[in-house]
Amino acid sequence: MATLLLHHPHFALHKTSAGHPERPDRYRAVEAVLGQPEFDALLRERAEVADVAVTRYVHTDRYVDALEEARPNEGYVYLDGDTMMEPSTWEVVLRGVGGTLRAVDAVLDGEAQNAFVACRPPGHHAESERAMGFCLFNNIGIGARHAQKKHGLKKVAIVDFDVHHGNGTQEIFYSDPSVLYASTHQMPLYPGTGAMSETGTGNIFNAPLAPGDGGVKLREAFNDHILPALETFGPELIIVSAGFDAHERDPLASLRMVEEDFAWVTRKLMESAEKLCGGRLVSVLEGGYDLQGLSGSVKAHVSELQKG
Repeated sequence: MATLLLHHPHFALHKTSAGHPERPDRYRAVEAVLGQPEFDALLRERAEVADVAVTRYVHTDRYVDALEEARPNEGYVYLDGDTMMEPSTWEVVLRGVGGTLRAVDAVLDGEAQNAFVACRPPGHHAESERAMGFCLFNNIGIGARHAQKKHGLKKVAIVDFDVHHGNGTQEIFYSDPSVLYASTHQMPLYPGTGAMSETGTGNIFNAPLAPGDGGVKLREAFNDHILPALETFGPELIIVSAGFDAHERDPLASLRMVEEDFAWVTRKLMESAEKLCGGRLVSVLEGGYDLQGLSGSVKAHVSELQKG
């Protein structure tokens, strides 16, 4: 089976203020690299706009209603210091949710071996009742709940290798033993969560990395903590928060990963998925703010997915 790519030109519509790192060029860079001939075998579908009701799987009614009411007709509405909405944002973030749900459906229904959702803005900082860190809806969390609600899965694992800790995903599932959340991330760094001592109900596995760490430490974190946790948990689906801002070129952090590090992590997660859940894996784009680093890392990541 092939790898499914969920994409849509409207992911380049959500505009941010001048100089903001989470900008439309991020999506254009990803589209350009995945348009290269080596990716001709990808199954390609345009992400549809999700019904807003599915966001309530992980976000409170109060939050979703307030966010919908905050939609501006012009200009920006700031949800926090660096998270904003403009007139196109609502459609764009619901399209990210829609792409994630379609990816989960396709993989669980056997239409694709795995899937990559090329969306923006990212989602893993969005908590059940708070937008933050460029994120409005937690795509990954909604996708995990969808897998449980629609497909009846009992155990879903989320693995996050974005350089920033996915505080939103952790908060949503902190007391839910049916969802494992495992993360590598730089510490100290925004948003300040992700200590190893944060363990939830035994379903949270944080493996923080120190500023300046590179591929050796990333491999140790996966081999010593995250991959064993996956094996013990035994998920029926692995969902990946694929952030590429741990790249050595990225301006927002100071880890030293290169493209081969992301390829290695992808291979290891695919091996785990093959062993534990029939190869079923969904990857959703999170961070990555240097365009060259992002392009090369996405290329490495999706190249490995295609080998599945």
